This record gives sequence, C-alpha cells and structure tokens, in this order.
Amino acid sequence: MNLRIKLFTAFLGLVIIPLFVLGIITFFVTFNSIEKKYSQQAEYSLKAIGYSIKNVFQEMDNVTDNGIAKGVFQAALSAKDPDTQDLTATTQLELNANQRNFRSLLYSHPAIDYAFLYNIHGGRESNVIAIFNKENFETLPYEKFKEHPLYTEVMALNGQPKWIAPHEYPELTGSDNVFTQIRLIKELSNLERVGVLVVQIKNWEFEKIFQNLKLGSQMRDTRFMLVNDKGLILYDYQSELDGQQIGAYLLKDWELGEGYRSFKGKFNGKESVVSIYKLQDYPWSLVSVTSWSYLSQEVTTFAKWFVAIICVCVLTAMLFNFIFINRITGTIGVIVRFMRKVESGDLNARVDEKGDDELLLLQKGFNNQMDKINELFDQVKREQLQKANAELRVLQAQIKPHFLFNTLESINVLAVQNEGRKVSEMVLRLASILRISIQDKEEIKLSLEVEHLRSYLEIQKFRFDELFEYVIDIPDEMKNCLLLKLTLQPLVENSIQHGFEGIDYKGRITVTGRMEQDRILLRIEDNGIGMTNEQLANIQYADMDDPAYRSLAPYPSHERRGLGLRSVYDRLRYQYGSRYGLFICSLPGYGTTIQCVIPRYGAGDFDEIKSVAG
Repeated sequence: MNLRIKLFTAFLGLVIIPLFVLGIITFFVTFNSIEKKYSQQAEYSLKAIGYSIKNVFQEMDNVTDNGIAKGVFQAALSAKDPDTQDLTATTQLELNANQRNFRSLLYSHPAIDYAFLYNIHGGRESNVIAIFNKENFETLPYEKFKEHPLYTEVMALNGQPKWIAPHEYPELTGSDNVFTQIRLIKELSNLERVGVLVVQIKNWEFEKIFQNLKLGSQMRDTRFMLVNDKGLILYDYQSELDGQQIGAYLLKDWELGEGYRSFKGKFNGKESVVSIYKLQDYPWSLVSVTSWSYLSQEVTTFAKWFVAIICVCVLTAMLFNFIFINRITGTIGVIVRFMRKVESGDLNARVDEKGDDELLLLQKGFNNQMDKINELFDQVKREQLQKANAELRVLQAQIKPHFLFNTLESINVLAVQNEGRKVSEMVLRLASILRISIQDKEEIKLSLEVEHLRSYLEIQKFRFDELFEYVIDIPDEMKNCLLLKLTLQPLVENSIQHGFEGIDYKGRITVTGRMEQDRILLRIEDNGIGMTNEQLANIQYADMDDPAYRSLAPYPSHERRGLGLRSVYDRLRYQYGSRYGLFICSLPGYGTTIQCVIPRYGAGDFDEIKSVAG
C-alpha cells in the first residue's frame, strides 16, 4: 500500500469511519430508545383504557345490582302478564315505585340497547320477558340457550355478571356491535334461582374513550383493538377489522399472556410496534398498533442528513488526497515500484536520479543499496554452490561403498564354492550397477534406476535365495521420467538388511509405481519386522548434525540403522524441495511401507521442474 493510500486510509479510519460508526450507534440507540419509550407510553395508555372500560362495565353492574336489589326483575319474572313488563312501552302511571326508580336509572344510561329476562321455571308460552325492547332483534329461545356453553358458565357464576363482547356469540347477541351482560337472578327471600338477565349496551362509551385518547397528536397513527384470548378482534376503533382474526394480520403468532408486553413486527404488511395489555377479570386484551415509520420519521430524517454529511466529508478527503498528497508521494511511489521489481527478482532495477531535495538522497541510497546487494548475492551463490556440491559428494560417498562391499563379499563366497556361472552373472550385475553409478549425471531415467535395482536384487538373491522374493511393477509410461540415481536401491537394501533380520518366514519386497498430474509415486513395501515410532522419528525428523542422531547404537558393519533412508531423504528434499521426499509408514510385526514422491518430468524439463519444486 503506497503512502498516498495510507494517508487517505488514515483520514478515513481516524475521522470518517469513527464518525460513521458513531452515527450508526446513535441511530440504533435512538431507534431502540424510541421503541422503549413508546412501549412505556403505550402501556400507560392501554392501562388507562382498560381502567375506563372496567368502569363502564362496573357502572352497568351497579345498575343491574340495583334492579335485583329492588326486586324489579323478580317481580317481572313472577308477574301474571309478563308482556306488560317492558319499561319502554309501559306508561309511568302503571309502574310501581321500584319500577319507576329503576326506569329512571335505565334512562340515565342511554347506552343500554336491549334488556330481557329468561324465566328458568317456564310454565308460560314464552320464557322470554322483555325489559327494554329492541326492534328487529330475535331473542334466542330459552330451550336453545340452555344447551349453550354460556348457560353452564352463568350458572356457575351464581349471580356474578358475565360479560361477552361483539362477535363472540352472535347467535345470542346478534350482529350489532354491543357488549352483553348475562347474570343469574335469585329470589331475595329464599335465594332461589328464578331467571337469567341479559343486558346489551352500545359501544358509545368505548368510542368516547378512544376518541378522547386519539385527540393527542402522538396517537393519530395508532390503531386500538379489543381482542379475546382466541385472537378474535372484538372491537376495532377504526371499524375495519371487527370480527376478524388478528393472526391474519400479525406475522408473529398470537400468544395469550398476562400483564403487558410490546414488540416490533409486521402488522398487515407494515413494520409496526404492537403493544398488548391483558385486562384483569375479563378474557380480553387491549391491542395498540402504531406505524414504525411514523414513530421513526424524525430519526430517519436525521439519518439522511448524516449520510449526506458523510458523503461530503469523503469527497473532501478525496479532493485533498488528489491535490496535495500526490505532489508529495509521487516520487516515493516511483521508488516503491522499483522496490517491487526487486521483490519480484529484478536485482538490476535502478531509479533515475533527479531532483534537488531529500528525495534525491533517497534515490541515490536505493541505487547504492542495490549495488551492494548484488555483490553480496554473487558471493553467497558461490559459497552455497561449493557447500552443496560438497554435501552431495558426502551423501553419495556414504551410499556407494555400502552395497559394493556386500556385493564383493558375495562374489568371494561364490568363487570359493566354485560357482562359476553364478559368479559370472553376479559380475555382470555388478558391472551394470557400476556403469550406472559412475555416470556423470545426478539424475537418470527411471528405467536405468529400475535396471540398477533389479541387478542389486538379483545379487542379493544369489546370497539369500530363501530369505526373500521380490516383485517390481513399474508402468512403461513412467520409464522415461527422471529421478536422482541411487534412490530405490538404498531403500530396498534397508528392507533386506534390517526388515528381514531374524524372521522365520519368507520375506517379500514389492516395488510399484504410479503417476499423478504433476508427480510420480514409487512405493517399496516389505513384510518384515517393521520399525518402532522412535526409530521412525529418528529417520524422518532427526538432523544429520543433531548429537541425538549421532548417538544411535551401532549396527554390524559399522552402519547406523536407517542411514541409507536418511541419505535418500536428504537428497530428495535438497533436490526437489519440501513438497517431495520419503514418507514412511511402519508398525512392529507388520512390515514397512516407504513412499517416494518426486516431481514428474522427463529430459528437457529441468528448468520447469526447478521453478515448481524450488
């Protein structure tokens, strides 16, 4: 990253981004604060509405309590002419004192829509006695009312009033938006059940409650509803959703709960704040729904102004970067580009020296530094090449005498036994081995390496005919691939000398090969005694210069166990890089598997594979 971008990034990171993050935090904190404060305000409003509704019901309860206490309803139930008990049709002179007082009390509550009595004992043509008449309304017959679930509930209340809302039981209350009180009537003298009172009141009082609340400007975008525990909308102040299920408009499932709760969610497809307050003593809940866009419109306006200010700041920063920073960082950018050329391997890159200020000193310093680096690189290359050649000669010298000594010893034994034909074959095999070994090439074709290995194995078969057998399965398409000479023979030699040591069965060595996209895999498997984890660690991970590696216990012929493996391992890693080498898997009593992984290339591909491996 150049200096110009760093300065611009610093301006963004230290000024613009903190300002932006602060604005976002403020934005979300404000949003949450709005929701929290509105939730508190909605709680107070819903509790006030609930208190007002409760007062309406209690006032009507007091009216009917007065009628029960004065015996008006009991007298109507026991009257011989029940059809004349309608207080709306009877003249004032025909009423007794209690009836006149109760009629005055009823007329002081114009919200009463209809009132009638069910005679429990019957005995007349009709069990329905009208108290406050209503046109175009057909009362549910008493026989059907007795089969209704409400009948059992009213009887269980034993005189306490039961309120039902619009749309809950239309078969009993009709289709008008009325709230209905149902209660049991008892004879005052002996508390005998004599009838059931049904009183309906209009929703005028509810409209007044919500209208007074809606006069506040903060409530103009709020919808108030009364919902029962089953999610049925009993009353909607806007008269749009009456009698419908609230779950059809609220994405969140309607859940019955106690007290007050509020949340933000979708209502009728719009983001809204929904507040729910469960009314005490009644199976209903008050619900308020307020549009979130209305609540957050001021914050949204603030956010728009904030984004506009941020954009102006960013444009100002870019203008400052273009006009002033470019003049300072231009020359530095040129030097940085040349430094990147050096990073890519171009050590001959030089900067044109021009100017008369401190930047000229920087240019000269860069050029002088590159001259010295080139001198040091040349010196290091010469020293590393000499060291590498010396180490490679040492590794090869550790391998060659090893199998030469064993082969000559075998030929001597056969000569003593007068096995001339076998001696001739072994000499030919040894000549083939020497011919390949003394070639002035570090890498040979896999076909020559396999020939070298087969000659070595045949010599060992002459020596230990009953000790082991071998199989070499190398595909012909692999024969032209190149690899370091004397790679396979030390690995097989390790299996014969150490893997088959002390076994009482016939050993088996299998050499296989296969090609992948960019590498070849050579596998040497034996069924010998295997190696312990400690021996594997010493071979694969020990350093040749590590004192722990030098302290391994000596074996016969003054060899260290695994020296051939370690030599091949070092040669492959040095030649091809850390991606390639030997991978050994062994378990005591189950043999050893060595996989040799080398890059796949043939004659003429040396430079290409060097770039991949190195």
